Amino acid sequence: MPIDITNIMTPSLLYCDNAVRAGQLIDNYFTYIEGEYHIEQKPVKVTKDHVETVDQKVWDRPPEPATISGLAFYLGFNSRDELEAYRRAGPFAKALNRAVLRIEASYEAALHQNATGAMFALKSIGWNEKPPEPVNSNDNNNTLKVEIINTGPPPAGNEKDVPL
Repeated sequence: MPIDITNIMTPSLLYCDNAVRAGQLIDNYFTYIEGEYHIEQKPVKVTKDHVETVDQKVWDRPPEPATISGLAFYLGFNSRDELEAYRRAGPFAKALNRAVLRIEASYEAALHQNATGAMFALKSIGWNEKPPEPVNSNDNNNTLKVEIINTGPPPAGNEKDVPL
């Protein structure tokens, strides 16, 4: 996230005095990453003698993906470790946990763009490709008896022993 006057002027969550203001700071981050744009009229030639205009979105600041590090930086934390410590014991931990959950939800939505991402997400929550092996509730020692039966000539020791 580029450092600009918005980041410098943003009050820190660390010095916030109420839950409503903390929620506003967090919402401001999600608004900030949407980017800023303006609409310009772009001429489009329809026919040889006729020109029309269409509205075109021009980005002044392009959108950014939501990231936990970006949230930490925007809210005034010096590291992700500080953010994690605040999530565990800070006065507005509930609001911060919801913000992190919102970022995780966007990660999960991006994973489902293809099958590999969906498989990764399922494995991350405990799914396996193979079904679990059934647990035998019977504690008896099960032994398997194998009987070897000769069905043909014995194997040759080398190629000279093979009759042609």
